[in-house]
Amino acid sequence: MKREHNHVESSTGEVGSSSKEEAAGVDELLVVLGYKVRSSDMADVAHKLEQLEMVLGDGISNLSDDTVHYNPSDLSGWVESMLSDLDPTRIQEKPDSEYDLRAIPGPAVYPRDEQVTRRSKRTRMESDSSTRSVVVLDSQETGVRLVHALLACAEAVQQNNLKLADALVKHVGLLASSQAGAMRKVATYFAEGLARRIYRIYPRDDVGLTSFSDTLQIHFYESCPYLKFAHFTANQAILEAFATAEKVHVIDLGLHHGLQWPALIQALALRPNGPPDFQLTGIGSSLTEIQEVGWKLGQFANTIGVNFEFKSIALSNLSDLKPEMLDIRSGSGLETVAVNSVFELHRLLAHPGSIDNVMSTIRSIRPNIMTVVEQEANHNGSVFLDRFTESLHYYSSLFDSLDGPPSQDRVMSELFLGRQILNLVACEGEDRVERHETLNQWRNRFGLGGFEPVNIGSNAYKQASMLLALYAGADGYNVEENEGCLLLGWQTRPLIATSAWRINRVE
Repeated sequence: MKREHNHVESSTGEVGSSSKEEAAGVDELLVVLGYKVRSSDMADVAHKLEQLEMVLGDGISNLSDDTVHYNPSDLSGWVESMLSDLDPTRIQEKPDSEYDLRAIPGPAVYPRDEQVTRRSKRTRMESDSSTRSVVVLDSQETGVRLVHALLACAEAVQQNNLKLADALVKHVGLLASSQAGAMRKVATYFAEGLARRIYRIYPRDDVGLTSFSDTLQIHFYESCPYLKFAHFTANQAILEAFATAEKVHVIDLGLHHGLQWPALIQALALRPNGPPDFQLTGIGSSLTEIQEVGWKLGQFANTIGVNFEFKSIALSNLSDLKPEMLDIRSGSGLETVAVNSVFELHRLLAHPGSIDNVMSTIRSIRPNIMTVVEQEANHNGSVFLDRFTESLHYYSSLFDSLDGPPSQDRVMSELFLGRQILNLVACEGEDRVERHETLNQWRNRFGLGGFEPVNIGSNAYKQASMLLALYAGADGYNVEENEGCLLLGWQTRPLIATSAWRINRVE
């Protein structure tokens, strides 16, 4: 998994090629943040850093005047040179140093003197061949420092203190390397997002990469229950609206690979009064890919006896959708219309007026029901540090729920979420499209837009809970009902929410 990175060396101005680094066995996660450390040298580097911490007592800023420590690339050599050059009798404070890591609140990165001497959370292992001890840091303690360092770096970015942010983001990489599992992965993505923001190497949106993004979404679908839950709960609400209809029309605001619709087609085929005529309008950015998905769905529908019609609409921006594009047959009085959106609406919030345009278009066709699935998170506030803190907690829960034995689906799912993190942390303005809002915020938007809620119902809640129980490794997941909406969460935190809406009948 390669990531773009632009690292500036203040002393030489040279950057080694990634191919040479990988060939030399350099730790990939630290390379992303500008450090060169061989994987085989990690234990030795950790020991040297522990020695340095014990000598300094109060942080890396307490270095001798002639010590060169700007933008270290060879981390092992850098620490070794500091240990050899440091004269403890003439350590001088440098409070104005651009690399004064004591700016981190509390004992986030380096503990004070009394904490350095405390060894209750550390284990010493004596070597048989020498008297030198190897110190193993407690993972939980390092994890707390890592979180503090991330938040301190985000605060420095918000204050436009880029010199301090540059030092902190490199230290985050060092702390992350000592972690394992989900913590290491999510911290690395957030550190990369901060680094891109600091160095102004912004990730691009998926223009021209739609098929790759859709492929990642398939792996996300396979590795965890979030998309399955989204599709199932939305389909249940649509089926209830279609209960007695003879002609039904679904408008999917983001077709992608059409993973949601085979289950709905099959459920319609099993309807006691026979299947209705089914029209599906799929919207996306690539006409060829939309048509290919429509053809496959048509083949499936024909094999189970459902009369199927497909219409494709290619748009570069969903806000360009117009009522006349949708071919609504309102004159017959027999067509029941459903509009479906799974993780699509929040992207419209990057462009002023776009969400209002889409809601106006939907309101004009007067659908019988609109199903909406969105992330249950507040990532669209105006304050960067608040967004960063909220998203760090949110994606930590998501990555924790994905944690398990390595597999292709899991690795690609982490990349799928990682791309969201990079966009959320590194980008601003119209480039920042990951603008998730909470269920209550969407309730306000739909209420002001002329919609009223539709209760998804306790039956869907029970079936979703049963479906989740069949999912392997589902112990930490939970389903919650909230005023007619269904939420899926990990442990105690809700992560996605399904809601249903219709045009306000008062209007």
